[in-house]
Amino acid sequence: MNQEIESVEAEDQIVCVATLARQIWNQHFVAIIGQAQMDYMLDRFQSPVAIRAQMDTGCEYYLTRRDDEPVGYIGLIPHRSGGKLMLSKLYVKSTERGAGVGSLLLEFTLQRARETGANTVWLTVNRHNTASVEWYKRRGFAVTGKLKKDIGCGFYMDDFVMERGLG
Repeated sequence: MNQEIESVEAEDQIVCVATLARQIWNQHFVAIIGQAQMDYMLDRFQSPVAIRAQMDTGCEYYLTRRDDEPVGYIGLIPHRSGGKLMLSKLYVKSTERGAGVGSLLLEFTLQRARETGANTVWLTVNRHNTASVEWYKRRGFAVTGKLKKDIGCGFYMDDFVMERGLG
């Protein structure tokens, strides 16, 4: 099997990421946050318009394909002055979980952090998403805080903040 990671730049790639997001989120997040919040968050944060707006303010998106089929993506936000890189998004199709796709994307993230001069990678993860919290812990991340953020329309993101040093 051939697997590659590509930088998302073209509109068709953005649409591909948004389509993949809708598929992955519907498979995974309904049980955690409910359908209404998930639909709201997809429209607000993972629609083609939202993705383009994030990219225009410095967020980097990368798409991974296995045998030309899109199977996952990441969103990275370098904080050059603070020595940190935010892993804003890491999502993998349910059919690909356990096949090393997430680990490949995480290794790419760590390499990208080094390239940008970061010494820490940090992320937020829904605190009720226990499988993902444990996955990150097994890969060297530690919970460093909690964040509850009002995202509008009566919805909140109730997350753990996790970090991993690159030292």
